[in-house]
Amino acid sequence: MAPSLLGGLTKSLAMTVLSEVGDKTFFAAAILAMRHPRKLVLAGCLSALTVMTALSASLGWVAPNLISRKWTHHVTTLLFFVFGIWSLWEGFKEDGESEDLAQMEATLDADFKSNKGDSKTKSKATDDKKKQQRPFLMQFFSPIFIKAFSITFFGEWGDKSQIATIGLAADENPFGVVIGGVIAQALCTTAAVLGGKGLASQISEKMVELSSGVLFLLFGIMSLLSGPEGQL
Repeated sequence: MAPSLLGGLTKSLAMTVLSEVGDKTFFAAAILAMRHPRKLVLAGCLSALTVMTALSASLGWVAPNLISRKWTHHVTTLLFFVFGIWSLWEGFKEDGESEDLAQMEATLDADFKSNKGDSKTKSKATDDKKKQQRPFLMQFFSPIFIKAFSITFFGEWGDKSQIATIGLAADENPFGVVIGGVIAQALCTTAAVLGGKGLASQISEKMVELSSGVLFLLFGIMSLLSGPEGQL
């Protein structure tokens, strides 16, 4: 039986929300929105997350065409259990303090101060000349958009949520996975940009990790019971 669109959408939506809330890219969006125009930060972060979700789902969709669905199903089930145990372990190790938020804020603060210091020493003529010599992409997109996009894209690359999305798309309807993932990314990123550091500092990384761990284990059990054909 072919995987359903709704099944892929709901699983992707739930998994992505719990994976992204409290993630380093969530904190990056919140901090960037405090220093730059929110619209540009939101556009850059959402563009990166949408591209990453589509790319991950595409890799998952290709996998069953290269390997039998039976094996991709088994690998996906194993990944759910591994990520579930991993998330629970990370959750139990957390002491309640938001280390990712502090690290991301320190990194972006240093970068912001460096750029601010450099801008004070530039003359208008130098700025105009540098503008003409900017990279190709910079001539069409705002530097802030490019910064938000690159920080988010490379922050997500190889992340647990990306690998889980690949596995989910290999076992579920890939279009449903993309739709659910994009909706969840939009909700989380918008909340981060609008809520800023105030909202980010209120999030308990411990509870997020524990909740995502339980969800991954639940998906693993459901996948184990359903079998490669998707029937319980």
